[in-house]
Amino acid sequence: MVEISIPGYQDISLKHLVFDYNGTLAVSGELLDGVSDALRRLANHLEVHIATADTFEKVRSAVSGLPCRLSILGEQSQAEAKQKYVRNLGSGQTAAIGNGRNDRLMLQEAKLGIAIVGLEGAAVETVLAADVVCGGILDAFELLLSPKRLIATLRS
Repeated sequence: MVEISIPGYQDISLKHLVFDYNGTLAVSGELLDGVSDALRRLANHLEVHIATADTFEKVRSAVSGLPCRLSILGEQSQAEAKQKYVRNLGSGQTAAIGNGRNDRLMLQEAKLGIAIVGLEGAAVETVLAADVVCGGILDAFELLLSPKRLIATLRS
């Protein structure tokens, strides 16, 4: 569990963390440096989920052995499928991290939505749907591992 009370904003109590894969945790299907270790650290506090279309068909082998639940989505209606995934986990206790246009609804649905502006950039609609925008995935991991940092960003 990750819990934080943000003055003038909201109290956040998270149980789940849902990631997009490509553009968020990986580039061209390959995990970014430091992601495996960070996922292991976060898995001590949150249930980690990856929801992806697996564009490069590499996610199964890339996350094999990592403490996460993998959900490979169909290529149609991905935004809605990711939103439903977050809703089924419990929106009020879920954080979501993504960068693509198909991530916008899951970030909006989640209690805490984090957009990543990585090597593949970020869709404007997704950035606008987020509560927080980070310059890279490792920065987002650090926000969740040291949640008091969220106070500085989100308080009124």
